[in-house]
Amino acid sequence: MAKRNKLAKFAEMSTFANVYQNYDFLNPELIGPHGIPQDLRGKWAEQHFKNDHPITLELACGRGEYALGLGRRYPNRNFIGVDIKGARIWKGAGVALDEGLDNVAFLRSKIELLDRFFAPGEVDEIWITFPDPFLKKGKHNRRLTSHYFLDLYPKILRPGGLVHLKTDSPVLYDFTLETLAERQDYRIVHQDDDIYRRETLYTPDLAIKTRYEQLDIAGAERVHYIKFEMV
Repeated sequence: MAKRNKLAKFAEMSTFANVYQNYDFLNPELIGPHGIPQDLRGKWAEQHFKNDHPITLELACGRGEYALGLGRRYPNRNFIGVDIKGARIWKGAGVALDEGLDNVAFLRSKIELLDRFFAPGEVDEIWITFPDPFLKKGKHNRRLTSHYFLDLYPKILRPGGLVHLKTDSPVLYDFTLETLAERQDYRIVHQDDDIYRRETLYTPDLAIKTRYEQLDIAGAERVHYIKFEMV
């Protein structure tokens, strides 16, 4: 039953007007609604969103709680959730359609391929919310704030573009600070190892909670936050 439900979700999602998918990682191609190939690189705002508003990505978005929350909060900005898990995207994309959030879309793809689907300077901002910290030995290069990914983001971010990390992993938090300290192309704007200890959040956007944070799966005592910009 679970397998049939998953297949049914994938079939339904392929008809969603707000979902684009890459099925072949070796030969990246964007497939839009009803299986029609699309070339949106450099043209997301113009051709999908039909405007010239700035674009924010939520990476490893899961069900897209941040893309959805930010989309509700900022109707004059565009948001795209990116994840490889189709069943999770199906949920978030369905919510966006039900709520009429035309400024929220989803991309099912490996994050490593971002520069194949976004042009230089096309993205204004990136949110990385509760990503897998890859704690196992030898997996640190898969962290979304490793040097590999910090080399990738400038290929799509505008000059001065922002990146936000929100995590309950002290390991990932410390790793990110150490990695950023080794680079000349990013500058830390703000860091906080316990965002909820203060009466007022650094930014109201931090009040948005992913399903993971709401369930407190890791039993976290603290939530950490780093905001950094490309220089």
